[in-house]
Amino acid sequence: MIRTGCTKAAATVALGSALILALSGCGTAPWATGTTSAATTTKTPTPKATITSIVNELATGSAQHQLQAGDAALTANYWSNLSMDQWTADANKPISFSLIAALGTDQGQGVYLSRVSLVVAVTGPAGSLDAPAPLSDQSTVAPGYDIKSPYSYSQTFILPAIDPAATSVTLSFTYELLIQTTPTSGTYAKQTASDQVTIAIAQ
Repeated sequence: MIRTGCTKAAATVALGSALILALSGCGTAPWATGTTSAATTTKTPTPKATITSIVNELATGSAQHQLQAGDAALTANYWSNLSMDQWTADANKPISFSLIAALGTDQGQGVYLSRVSLVVAVTGPAGSLDAPAPLSDQSTVAPGYDIKSPYSYSQTFILPAIDPAATSVTLSFTYELLIQTTPTSGTYAKQTASDQVTIAIAQ
């Protein structure tokens, strides 16, 4: 009886030792560390589309610019009788403008416009495009058209059809003036004023 009990006890101890050894050979259980590793996903930002704004100075119907030519202060007004949604590349596009002058040291001298010229630059999505020939108006009276307030000069130029890829036109005006040196003098001082107007082409 005593031997049998000792044998069972020894077997139990041996089994327990074998179990301990077996468990110690398995390594650390995953849940024993208290932490788990997770894959980190990095999202690549989606580039935003670039919107290019096209300037249209006649979007409200007209534009007024203040210019200076020597002692003469000039007011230039620009407009078109053709609505902006009709300013397409293939259309004939009228640009109207007026010019009036005032002298800073006015002693009664006259101010005259001897010539006005217009150069057109055409722009498309990829840059400059072919442009129409320059336009001009040379005074047919000497010394020029009287533009001293209350008198003014008005004119309309017609821009012909341009490249179908055009998105805008820039109109560069050059005004050539003759200013009387004294109220009774037959001599004149020449002054030049330049101006630009950008207009969008309707698509």
